[in-house]
Amino acid sequence: MARITELEVNGTRRHLDADSDRTLLSVLRDDLSLTGVKYGCGEGQCAACTVLVDGAPAKSCLTKVGTVAGKRIVTIEGLAPAETLHPVQEAFLEADAMQCGWCTPGMILGAVALLASSPNPTDAEIATGLNGHICRCGTYPRIVRAIRLAAKRAAKKGVHA
Repeated sequence: MARITELEVNGTRRHLDADSDRTLLSVLRDDLSLTGVKYGCGEGQCAACTVLVDGAPAKSCLTKVGTVAGKRIVTIEGLAPAETLHPVQEAFLEADAMQCGWCTPGMILGAVALLASSPNPTDAEIATGLNGHICRCGTYPRIVRAIRLAAKRAAKKGVHA
């Protein structure tokens, strides 16, 4: 059985000893104590477990940790420097785009990836970009508002959200 001994998570090389067939979700939560990554359905259907792998959204409940060795993994904990928020996080707070918060980390990381590829998305592009992200509380209109707000602010500053 192959073993993983190192991962780059949130900009830091993390040492561990994990079976390469384990899910990235279990390694992040159980071995590295990054509990911002949420277990939702365990089947890749809700996207609560979304993280960024080399900038692309990945469902960590389906991703085998052996497939991400040598890649950059970002969780909600590593999205912004300490004591600051990422512009998407700020927009989610301002738009009150969360209720219970279970989907929020995955939703925010999905939105970050969307805005990286489409800095000024239409509502249809937002819907397509976040397809598969399930919010049981139904805050979708506020989530769309938050993403539009983050995109607008980023455009005004001349940066990517």
